[in-house]
Amino acid sequence: MSSNRKGDRRERELVNRLDGAGFAVMRAPASGSATDRELPDVLAGDGDTFYAIEAKSSSGRPIYLSGEEVEALIYFARNFGAKARIAVRFDREAWYFFHPGDLHTTDGGNYRVKKETALAEGEGFESFVGGPAQARLTEVGDGASGGDDGTTE
Repeated sequence: MSSNRKGDRRERELVNRLDGAGFAVMRAPASGSATDRELPDVLAGDGDTFYAIEAKSSSGRPIYLSGEEVEALIYFARNFGAKARIAVRFDREAWYFFHPGDLHTTDGGNYRVKKETALAEGEGFESFVGGPAQARLTEVGDGASGGDDGTTE
């Protein structure tokens, strides 16, 4: 399967997940090529919060975004009144979300997300849509002090 077809399928998957979570959602058809203006891949909102999302997927290799791509997303989001987010999905993993300012910047001015970074630092889907936040291992007590919740009893 070509990377464009896989990317389109992943974008549709994200749209369907957001729709199922109660968001009004729209995928920009052929984003980036439908107009001279750069458009985000997905627009989503729940009546209170609106997002302009650039969606990227990979088999496991790092995901790179050009500086221009991220700048265009931020510009669009600001003018639209939305929050800019980068959504990444690696094969056999869930979607993870990043604020553009939280991405690693390369020496060439581009942006990179490694799989390990997404799993350790990305915001999970449930947290992103307002569900219960996923606790990170560094946020959970080791349990040595008492009960299962890390408190003493």
